[in-house]
Order: sequence, then C-alpha cells, then structure tokens
Amino acid sequence: QLQLVESGGGLVQPGGSLRLSCAASGFTLDYYAIGWFRQAPGKEREGVSCISSSGGSTNYADSVKGRFTISRDNAKNTVYLQMNSLKPEDTAIYYCAADGGNPDLEPVLYEYWGQGTQVTVSS
Repeated sequence: QLQLVESGGGLVQPGGSLRLSCAASGFTLDYYAIGWFRQAPGKEREGVSCISSSGGSTNYADSVKGRFTISRDNAKNTVYLQMNSLKPEDTAIYYCAADGGNPDLEPVLYEYWGQGTQVTVSS
C-alpha cells in the first residue's frame, strides 16, 4: 500500500522554525517528484514547494522564497521542508504529495497524498 506520512508540525511563535518530514512507505520515492502544499481554513490548497526526483530541481511559491527550503534524502525515503522565519499567515495544514512526472506547484497534478500535519504560527 502506497502511503505518505507527514510529521513535524506544531505550534511555533512568529519568527520561529519547523522542519516537516514526508516519509514514504510501500514504495520508493526515488522516481517521484514531491510537492509540499498547504491549506488554511476557508482557502484553497496551494503549492508551497516542489523538488524533482533527483533533487536537482526545486521551486518555491513567492510567499515562502528565502524562508523555506525543500530537500530530500532518497536513502531514507524522506523529503523535508525546512521552514524558517515563520509568519502567522503560514498557519495551515501542510501536505506532501508524490507524482511520477516533473515537479510542479499545481496540486491537481499529484497522484499520491499524505494526511497532512498542522502548522500553527502564533504568539
């Protein structure tokens, strides 16, 4: 059974940092582009960052450029999202997703999804 599991979410003060992990089971991530997405209450799901299967290509939403970093460790079958200088507007449920195509920030292009992890930025 193909499964993605996110972890690392939580409550953090503005300016703080979190590292999200996306671990795969039932399949290897080596051949998949991975995207991180988020959805805040009342808003549509939006692309945050994505990375190619090799890790050689990454992309970020303008709202997180310079603050978030995506990386992957194929040996551990895990993709990470390092989030620094967090802002209240980063509060959302964060999802990772996998697709066999090219990396993209468009959610509809992704085939496999995790269940999400809550990130709350508040003082």
